[in-house]
Amino acid sequence: MFTPQLNMKRLPLLLAGAMLFIVVATSFITSFEHKYRLSSSTMHKWLTEFSGEALVYFIGWENRYFTQELPKESEPPALSSVLFELTTSIKPGDIRSLLGNELPGFALYDSTIIVAGEGTDYTNLAYESPPPMELLLSGEEAEVQDIERLEDPDPSDSENPPGQTTSGKKIAYIYHSHSWESFLPHLKGVTNPDHAIHSKVNITMVGKKLGEELEARGIGTTVDMTNMTELLRKNNTDYRKSYPMSRTLVQSAMSSNQDIDLIFDLHRDSMRGKSTTTEINGKSYARTLFVIGKANPNFENNQKAAQEINAILDKKYPGLSRGVIGKNKTQGNGVYNQDLSDHALLIEFGGVDNNMDELYRSAEAVAEAVAEYYWKENGAKKE
Repeated sequence: MFTPQLNMKRLPLLLAGAMLFIVVATSFITSFEHKYRLSSSTMHKWLTEFSGEALVYFIGWENRYFTQELPKESEPPALSSVLFELTTSIKPGDIRSLLGNELPGFALYDSTIIVAGEGTDYTNLAYESPPPMELLLSGEEAEVQDIERLEDPDPSDSENPPGQTTSGKKIAYIYHSHSWESFLPHLKGVTNPDHAIHSKVNITMVGKKLGEELEARGIGTTVDMTNMTELLRKNNTDYRKSYPMSRTLVQSAMSSNQDIDLIFDLHRDSMRGKSTTTEINGKSYARTLFVIGKANPNFENNQKAAQEINAILDKKYPGLSRGVIGKNKTQGNGVYNQDLSDHALLIEFGGVDNNMDELYRSAEAVAEAVAEYYWKENGAKKE
């Protein structure tokens, strides 16, 4: 009896053909039936998470010319692992890919730790916890308390001009996509972290302080204080459109000022005080975290800038930074307007339990690190 034999040399070609067929078939189906669009999103997830190196190996099985550019120390992925990952969306060796699909909220922590700060791991990464939309857009807000701490405890000394200067050019731009993000110690009667919002006592105060400290170090800075809640209300939209709305602010600023080189979007984390507070030389600080959107063409440049600033900050203020993390579109916005510049960063300052004393100290520390980074990159212009 004749038994057909499978030509193993042609197996990769057959698999490639099968994948192409699935792509075409999925596109065909989803063009007709809305209910099948989950298949399209699943296919998108496969294609975006399948590593480039594995794909080169996959093609190289049929044409070895492509494998010449691969690192010599790299090894081809096991075919069984590749097929298992594509069919189940579970990555062998990464338990998060299994639990993230089964446990509610677990996917929030499915980010990439690029640089881990002191104590940083996958259980205490930054995450967004949007306030109830009806509360955010209602205009209702808590009474402010602990007012004395809202004053800048150590204002910059404008009488002593910096030895380095951008000669009047405003090269830094600070804005706040979630300007409503506030802090529980300053909101009377508010204990729910999701309700830590305010139109004036919020993250914009930290942005103002950071701008002042950068100016004190010779770096011309513009701080945008736009009330994003009002902007969302005027455009009849909600929280999910906050980044597209803030994008218009950045684009407008860049079109009117060609000197902008550093762009910082400041946020407040939803983590609690245990993870967002540290003590340095007897003083309490709100810890910082750099977030990089991996779904934009400037990802590598932005990551490099974040890593260098983070390294300076860690050297000057050990333990202040929680590190640098990356997020793609499956874990958040994924871009964060960072495609607009090679030096665009999202910086988390503290969390819901931090007070302005701690936040102002951290803003001054970050300004020191940014200034050292900038003058190292661009050289010093003496007044």
